[in-house]
This record gives sequence, structure tokens and C-alpha cells, in this order.
Amino acid sequence: MRPTRRALPAVALTLTASLLLTGCFASSPGTDAGPAEGAADGRIRVAMLQPPRSGLSPFSDDAFKLSRWSTAETLVVLDEAGDPQPALATEWTRNDPRTWTFTIRQGVTFHDGSPLTADAVAGALRAATEASPKPRILDGVELRISAEGDTVTVTTGEDDPLLPQRLSSPQLSILAPSAYTGATVNPVGTGTGPFVLTEVDGTTAAHLDRYEEYWGEPARAGGIDVTFVPDGTARAAALRSGTADIVEAVPVSQAALLDEETITEVPMPRTNTLYLNTGSGPFRDPALRAAARDAIDRAALVEGVYEGRADQAEGLLGPAIPWAAERPERSGRTEAADPAGTTITLATFSDRAELPEVATALQQQLERAGFTVEQVVREYAHIEADALAGEFDAFILSRATVLDSGDPAAYMVSDFGCDGSFNISQLCDPAVDQALELAERTPSGPERRAAILQAEAAILNTDAAIPLLHERVIQGDAGNVVDSAKDPRERLLVTADTHLR
Repeated sequence: MRPTRRALPAVALTLTASLLLTGCFASSPGTDAGPAEGAADGRIRVAMLQPPRSGLSPFSDDAFKLSRWSTAETLVVLDEAGDPQPALATEWTRNDPRTWTFTIRQGVTFHDGSPLTADAVAGALRAATEASPKPRILDGVELRISAEGDTVTVTTGEDDPLLPQRLSSPQLSILAPSAYTGATVNPVGTGTGPFVLTEVDGTTAAHLDRYEEYWGEPARAGGIDVTFVPDGTARAAALRSGTADIVEAVPVSQAALLDEETITEVPMPRTNTLYLNTGSGPFRDPALRAAARDAIDRAALVEGVYEGRADQAEGLLGPAIPWAAERPERSGRTEAADPAGTTITLATFSDRAELPEVATALQQQLERAGFTVEQVVREYAHIEADALAGEFDAFILSRATVLDSGDPAAYMVSDFGCDGSFNISQLCDPAVDQALELAERTPSGPERRAAILQAEAAILNTDAAIPLLHERVIQGDAGNVVDSAKDPRERLLVTADTHLR
């Protein structure tokens, strides 16, 4: 095992690879399709998009890095449909609307050699609830945790039918008690996954070795060597030159320069949506919202801006959520009025490179339909407050539709409920609120999914949000990489099954 240079704070999660789709792709020096050279002892070299932003804190999005490295695990994982499946918990029971009991898997050891016990699990979960700030998955959520024998009981402050899904978040992974003894949480050598984190080089690199005592099927690769490469051109070059085996988030502009066999496009639960201000301005009129709806040419956006590497939106939820295709037929759409030169402000942000281009294309489409369009583009930090305050008539947003629990209801409530905290459309519609309330209180499974699709239909009938397209992320693998995960939720990348030929 490599010597530990510096122990950094973090917690993470590993999802079971068989629950999600996997695949592979390739590169070697001077070509795009051959096997990469230089990987020793079956170690996999990964070039990642973003360096740690919060010192690998488990209570930030850095937790997803450790999840993608398979170095720590949660009690529960999600299958492709978003339903909970056993991981460090083998089973669970809902005792009453607010109380759940989880049975902890036996025979598991942490990477520091200590055993996984109910007390250790309870301590890890309490650390998350007591953190400041709390993990995003616990925002507004009250949990009380107790351990008895080989079970952990979790009591929520309010009815929470999604508690098992909530416990699948990488921000609630379970580390050894020794991880929590200092001022910060230390993920180095304290997880339970098939790879043990042995070394972290600040925001530059990280190294993991195969954990020989893993409770499941052992890792097929000898280890993982991670480098953080924020520049997309440099990441693509690493794939071409053979200095990386797996590359995260290849930019659309670079994808055309790579052999198609070396890249995989993964549908993401992220939708580019045109939010229309229903609270003030011209789009208070449903007929003008309908005119904007009818003006949109989604195919032109996908082909012209995304070079065909996106999916035209049929609803708020896209192909990354397989059951969204079961949406019901809609009726009751408002007829469009003639805009007759109505002036509107169309805003977006520059942090995502494609959005200003989308804004320009939409401006042209809306003007052809008869609107007069004034465009506003700023950095997100300087435009979010005005968007939430209803300062714009229309706002283009790239929005994750499945948040940490793996369930779209939270996103819909946030964005379209009367009291939603991210209600850019200023929407307050009784039919929408009623549908959202039903979706929120329905237990997970087919009935909840049907209720979510009914809520989606209610939202779309208002034309407060016009979904444009669903994004894809482009991932690259070297030709000798086998079974890297292609995970729409971005929780998995290198799993126990991933290896080099």
C-alpha cells in the first residue's frame, strides 16, 4: 500500500456496479482507438473534470468523487429506475410513517481493519446530521439515529417515504469511526469499498489500491490513479495520447476530434428549460406563453448548438429517467396568441458555454414568431438573484431534474410549487400544487412514478416551463478498458468490475 502523504477530509459512497449500465472506450499514443500504454499492474488512470472544491468534504459535491472511485459505500443504492436496493444495509422496515429500521450487513470491515457495526453506522450518520453546513441531502430534514444489536433506527421529523433513497446519497456514506476523530472527516483508509484511498495530493491527484478484504467481489483492477484536469482540451488530449485510460466529460468541441469508438454519450438527468415569468410582465398571459412554446425549434438547438449530442425534450424528464417515456397523453393546451411585437427580456448565464449560444438561437426563433427580444447574459453568481426575483420575462436554465435522493419530485416542488425555493417562473397554480403534493406523499415505486408524471403534465399545461433539450455527458475510455460505469447520476465510474485487458 502506498504511504499516505496527507489525510484530507471527506466521505463517499460506492454503488453496486450491477445496478447501472456499464461500458468502455479507448485511446493510445498517436491514435484514438488503440489501448493506452503506461498503466502498470492493472492500475487505471483517470482524468477527472473538477479538482476537489471543499477538501473532499463529504458534505459537499466532493463526495461524488469518492463515490466514483468506489472507496466508500452507503446503506442503500439505487437501481436504474431509482428504487432502493441493499448495500451496507441488507434490509429495512418502515415501522410507521416516520420510523425506519435498517439491518446492517455482517462480515464487513472498514479499510482501517475495524468492523462495520450498527454503532459505527449510527455514528457516521450522526456526524452528517451535526455537520455545519449539513450535507445538501439533509437540507431541511431532521433525523434521529439510534443503534441496537445489528440494526439502526432512523426517525424523521416529518413523514418521509423517500428515506431509503435519501440514504443512498454519496453525502451519507459510512466511514470508520476513526474517520471522525479529528476536526475534519478523513476518508483516507476509512471506507468499505473495493478500493482503498491511500494518498491525496491536494487538488492535483489521488491514488487508490485494491482492498483485498472487500466484503463483495474483489476489484479486478490493481488500483486507480486520479489526476484532476479542468481543461477540456487537455482531457481529450490525454485520451488521444494514451496518458489516461478513462476521461470524464469530454467537451462537445473535442468529441469530433476523437474516434467515435473511444467515446460514449451518456444521457444526463439534466434539462435545458426556458422558464417563463408567470408572475409579472407579458408572460402572465397564458396565450403569449403558448406563443413562445410554439415558436421553439428544438431540433435546431440540438443540431446547431450541441452538434447533435443532446436529446430533444418531450417533457421535463428525459431519457436518463427510463420510466419518463411512460408519460400520459396531455390535453388542454392553451391556444397561442399573436405576439404582435411584444417586448420580452431573455436571460441566461455564461458559466455553461452552450447557454449563450442557446439564447442567441432562441432570440432568433422568438423574433421570427413576432416577439421583440432583449437579451441579458451574465455569470451565474451575478444573475441568480435577479432570476429568482422575477426580473426577467424568460430565463434559460440547465437544471438537474434528479437531485440527491434520485427522485424528481423534489426538483418539481422546488421549481414549480407555490412555495418553491427555486421558482424562477413565479408559478403558483392550484392544480400543480395538488399534483405535487400527491407525488410527494406517495411511497416509492410505480405509483409514485405515475404521480410524478401527472405532476409533470400539470406543470407543462401551464407553459411556465418549456423544456428544450436533455444534455448528455461524453465519457472516454481507452481501448483496453473493460466495464467502466456509464452512470447518468454520476455516482459511479470505476467499479469493482472495471479493469484493463
